[in-house]
Amino acid sequence: MNPLPHDQVIPILDFGSQYVQLIARRVREAGVFSILVRPDISVDELKAMNPKGLILSGGPSSVYEENAPQCDPNLFSLGVPVLGICYGMQAASTVLGAQVRGASSREYGRAQLNILDNSDLLKGIPEHTAVWMSHGDQVDTLHEDFIALAKTPTCPFAAVKHKSQPFYGVQFHPEVTHTPHGIELLSNFLFQICKCDATWKMSDFVDTAIARVREQVGNSRVICGLSGGVDSSVVAALLAKAIGKQLTCIFVDNGVLRKNERDMVENMFRDHFDIDLRVIDAEKEFLDDLAGVEEPQTKRTRIGHRFIDIFKEASADIEDAKFLAQGTLYPDVIESGHGHSGQAANIKLHHNVGGLPEQLGFELIEPLRDLFKDEVRKLGEVLGLPEQMVWRHPFPGPGLAVRVLGEVTKEKLDLLRDADEILLEEIVSNNLYRRTAQVFAVLLPIKAVGVMGDGRTYESVVAIRAVESQDFMTADWARIPYDVLATISNRIINEIRGINRVVYDISSKPPATIEWE
Repeated sequence: MNPLPHDQVIPILDFGSQYVQLIARRVREAGVFSILVRPDISVDELKAMNPKGLILSGGPSSVYEENAPQCDPNLFSLGVPVLGICYGMQAASTVLGAQVRGASSREYGRAQLNILDNSDLLKGIPEHTAVWMSHGDQVDTLHEDFIALAKTPTCPFAAVKHKSQPFYGVQFHPEVTHTPHGIELLSNFLFQICKCDATWKMSDFVDTAIARVREQVGNSRVICGLSGGVDSSVVAALLAKAIGKQLTCIFVDNGVLRKNERDMVENMFRDHFDIDLRVIDAEKEFLDDLAGVEEPQTKRTRIGHRFIDIFKEASADIEDAKFLAQGTLYPDVIESGHGHSGQAANIKLHHNVGGLPEQLGFELIEPLRDLFKDEVRKLGEVLGLPEQMVWRHPFPGPGLAVRVLGEVTKEKLDLLRDADEILLEEIVSNNLYRRTAQVFAVLLPIKAVGVMGDGRTYESVVAIRAVESQDFMTADWARIPYDVLATISNRIINEIRGINRVVYDISSKPPATIEWE
């Protein structure tokens, strides 16, 4: 196991809850480092982390089902406080002698909590408050060593604690915004019960990450594939601070970038950070590979293979290059099924978590793999990256190739680049950029009839996608004001020859994805 980036940690046993990443984020936001671990992690492995406390997440299983995930029954021998949430409460309560059965009245959604004991876990929380329930089972019979802390109309043991073991359990979800005082409950657990200090901050992470990189790299050189996005830019800035001239960045102009992307990257890193930057013009090679291709996954595959070939050629003459740096983030590790439990669905097929193929012959450096996206932005600010870079919206690895639906051509890419530039100009000028998580244009593979002056047109259709999201695991469509949408539509249609219709995507994730392909 890699050394943890902080000496004070709260491991979170992941039983499969849809909210598990949110628990980890809430703990970190409170100033305590957290990490997700598999549910059956051994006590010895946990002990090696020197945890201040443990959190057991919710999950979709029933504890009495065959093959239901279980925690190590020796968990409580560690002597640190344990908080069980929903399934985590049921799993731990079962180990400690309570009984769990299917609830006669299942609760999904908001419920009224009546607090019976507010001495520690529920300290400072109103006697009557709303909580978010999501369960079909509940603790049915408490062992005499348990104390009920709170109840709802249909759940007599909505919060409990053990008399002799440092265990607390809640049947609701304190990590979601639908539980108004959930953050206070988590803070009580972290600071009053676990005696944590709120010392997890990004400046400390920088020092730790730099030390880890220097130890791993020694005197060797590191190659970083720079895309212009937030993640790779922060990796490059961190490595520049850590190893200086031992770093070489390679930026591949693949022909499917946003407008003026190449100029922006060159100005930023060659001038601002004085980094050894190599820019490879490969537009023709990539567009030749994409000619006639309509299937999205084939696009991604061809772009990936071409990128590897070009990257390999570009890095061949860099002496002593032994390491490849990647901007892998914590959600990438989890979503791609390479994380703590191996149970996550492999949703992000374009993420190459684990590195470029071994044929490149490099060892990997992934200095951001413990961080969530918002933490990466904070790190970028600490490293001195300009605001417009740190707060850039995400951009897909295959670039505009997956935002031109159907076959990709230079003509279509140029249309989309111009439309995207207008869209972002208006979003920024109306102070909506930081209030949205991702905004972009998509060129649809259809033509629509329009009227220009006295004549009819038959031209392209552009869709606008704007979403709000905390972690990109889920997202809701952004309610952009109508007058702003009107200006965007009018400008795109009037200023770009070849587009005569603009539509707005009002789909949420799930069931839709954020990108169209």
